[in-house]
Amino acid sequence: MDAEPLDPILIQVCIPLPLPMIFGGFTEAEHVQGWLADSATIDGRKGGEYRLGWTAPIAFESVGEILQMTPNVDIDFSWTGPPEFAALMNEPLPKTHVYVRLQESPEGIDVTLEHVGWESGDAWQDARSWHFHFWDDRLHRLKDYLIKTAYG
Repeated sequence: MDAEPLDPILIQVCIPLPLPMIFGGFTEAEHVQGWLADSATIDGRKGGEYRLGWTAPIAFESVGEILQMTPNVDIDFSWTGPPEFAALMNEPLPKTHVYVRLQESPEGIDVTLEHVGWESGDAWQDARSWHFHFWDDRLHRLKDYLIKTAYG
């Protein structure tokens, strides 16, 4: 009997800014480079490229594509992990994807990130743990970056 897959990573932050500005934080390369990656190439349409690159603390590139996108509502893109998890996560195809949903709330816009596709086993648990900390840090960077961009 196969082991149960691991639960998705689910992280949420609330950002008190307009929807289009927050959505642009995920779809406009110059903004993505302000909080998520050192480099970004984004073709903002379903099937378009979603390529992110980092030089530190480890050099890697996540080469994905936009699986779904509704302006100012959500974006879903495939994800390839860093070198230490590449053989596990990236071959033969990216096995995980990142879904981001934006929703109005009394305090602002709730940004919910769900990273799904985690299989079972210790190696998958290690990969999931690394990504949980990565996304938690980056979503808080997104909030700080957008507020600084809006208000200086």
